[in-house]
Amino acid sequence: MVIGAATFLTIGAFHPLVIKAEYHLGVGCWWMFLVLGLVCIGGSLFTDGVWSILLGVVGFSSLWSILELVKQRQRVNKGWFPAGPGHKEAKKPTPGAHKGGKSTSTETSEQTKHHLYTPDNQH
Repeated sequence: MVIGAATFLTIGAFHPLVIKAEYHLGVGCWWMFLVLGLVCIGGSLFTDGVWSILLGVVGFSSLWSILELVKQRQRVNKGWFPAGPGHKEAKKPTPGAHKGGKSTSTETSEQTKHHLYTPDNQH
């Protein structure tokens, strides 16, 4: 039960940590998660019992956070999260992104299909 609760709390802690890290530092801080992950995984190899398992969970959660940093940047670019000082160039939110991703454009679905499927996008 201790391991399950600790795993749940670790994953729960890394979610806001990734959001804050990407906001303040950008995706360039990926190496911090790499170092933490490798240190924790290495430490798990030299410890026994519950500590070994917990270090492994923290280590692999940290490595997974590298992927989540990139996904978080994509969410910021879509306008789902605010761009912070860690961004070199802040992008404006996508129109309608705050409304479940629905576009506020007046373009119809037929116009969209025509635009997307026209060879070389020439009209």
